[in-house]
Amino acid sequence: MTALTVCSTAFENLGRIQAKALGFPDLRIAVVPHPFGLNPRAQVRELAERCVLDIVRQVTHSVGSGATHEAVDERAGLIEVMDDIDAVNALFRERRWTDGLPIVPPTAERVERMLGFTSMDRNELISRIAPGFGGATVERVAINAVMAGCLPEYLPVLLAAADAIAAPEFNLQGMQVTTNPATVWLIVNGPAIKRLALNAGINCLGQGNWGNATLGRALHLMLHNIGGAHPGGMDRATHGQPGKYIFCCPENEDHSPWDPLHVDRGMRRDQSAVTVVAAEGTLNMNTHSKNADEVLRVIAESLPRPPSNDYTLGGSPWVILSPEHANVLHAAGLSKDDVRSRLWEESKMRAGRMSAIDLQRTQIARRAELGGIDANTMLPICPRKQDLGILVSGGPGTHSVYVPSYGDTTEAITREIRF
Repeated sequence: MTALTVCSTAFENLGRIQAKALGFPDLRIAVVPHPFGLNPRAQVRELAERCVLDIVRQVTHSVGSGATHEAVDERAGLIEVMDDIDAVNALFRERRWTDGLPIVPPTAERVERMLGFTSMDRNELISRIAPGFGGATVERVAINAVMAGCLPEYLPVLLAAADAIAAPEFNLQGMQVTTNPATVWLIVNGPAIKRLALNAGINCLGQGNWGNATLGRALHLMLHNIGGAHPGGMDRATHGQPGKYIFCCPENEDHSPWDPLHVDRGMRRDQSAVTVVAAEGTLNMNTHSKNADEVLRVIAESLPRPPSNDYTLGGSPWVILSPEHANVLHAAGLSKDDVRSRLWEESKMRAGRMSAIDLQRTQIARRAELGGIDANTMLPICPRKQDLGILVSGGPGTHSVYVPSYGDTTEAITREIRF
């Protein structure tokens, strides 16, 4: 049997890199010009006919031996380099092992100190990280944690995160290679927040806290180094976003009027947990209203966007409520599920606001969910109200945050942190 894939010129390099990573270095690839969607219909047909001829040629001629399944040594190797921070960083830049920022040299001594905070064997495989499916062993996670500047006691958080991002339902594969700017948002819950002195208050998504910053950076270095999603290679994001460096915060459990996220997701309050979310970015929502109905209305009216994966595909978006807004809603007698239901219902968008071609995409993508869709159909932001995530975080102030999602092919994943 002959294996072959078809891609456009903009993604040919991605296809060859990933094929090699998956053990198919000689995979046949039929290539069409990019972007072909701007061409007239007749020219698209001509391109399609040429592609068919290319497919026929490739499947009828021997061009390689197919898959290779070489054994992979999961153990990290040692590299000797001059004892000079500039020389180390120069080497890591040259080999594309950094995110573009300086790193802490992962010396054997530093990695050993990091490994001292887990009882797991250093060679134990936690997961394989897409799109290159490199092995996330305990040791390799520790190496990236050192590079990011993590304290050794942070390691169990990253081990749980390495497990979570590999869950099939999370679809890291799609997120790591898409033109969409989506990236992984890491949420921490439970006693780990105070144990590791993480910041769930003022500027929780910004700079200033060692744990938030280095945990977020370490996870993204793992995506880069173990997953192999290098910009311009397998990472094809059109613009990307700052969250590809760091995107981590805990929930502000002390100032939330409701049960925390990990309890909602089936864990005990005294357990620590991470939740990973496929996040497209953040949008600030500022209202000084102290009326619960008004707060819900203005937040709900902020969510609809015609060029949105959430509405086109039916996503899994999130709203981060500030403690101030959460307590306004709670004081009005609303539970978290009440808030979720209201936002889901009041954020519906008329399908006719979309461009014509995006409406066609929506008619195909959401037909099974919504049936026939026309310009007057009111599209929910996600298929079920349960798909709309609610988190309470941040400090004093009348700001909440909308976090659009990658789309319908992902769902948040929660894992226990085992110290």
